[in-house]
Amino acid sequence: MRGYFGIGVESISKPGNLGNLMRSAHAFGASFFFAVAPALPLGELRRSDTSDAARHLPVYSYGSVEEFSLPKGCRLVGVELTEDAETLPSFFHPTAAAYVLGPERGSLSAEMQARCDHLVQIPTRFCVNLAIAGAIVMYDRMLAQGRFARRAVGTHDEPEALAEHIHGGPVIRRPNPQG
Repeated sequence: MRGYFGIGVESISKPGNLGNLMRSAHAFGASFFFAVAPALPLGELRRSDTSDAARHLPVYSYGSVEEFSLPKGCRLVGVELTEDAETLPSFFHPTAAAYVLGPERGSLSAEMQARCDHLVQIPTRFCVNLAIAGAIVMYDRMLAQGRFARRAVGTHDEPEALAEHIHGGPVIRRPNPQG
């Protein structure tokens, strides 16, 4: 995969959500994690972050939106239920991106939304848990930017062949149906 991504939160208040999101970030290969104005310390999360993500990826904490910074060229993507937000399945993920989720029982601040290059929403009937929303966004990025064969159309069909470029030439590889 090309590029990188980070994921973070604004004004998070529940240690379980923080730990679960950090663990998912670690599992999905995030390059960094960040928190803006967190309402809890980013330290002891052993119960919900069993991978000890903070030992495996950089974790940044900012006191306010004004202090918050990203690497040059990194696009900020807010995950928020707003009328003008693009639906996640239609969204083209930037090569270098940072995804930010708002607080539990709240929304991204107006200041944070103004900083975002893009706003996306998960097309659900109502809000899902913050850590679940983050995992959905990271999974969507992985599918959109990864090299995965298309799903089979029917239950007895095989997935579409996956073209890979090895040493400059295309090589067709069929997924192993045995797993």
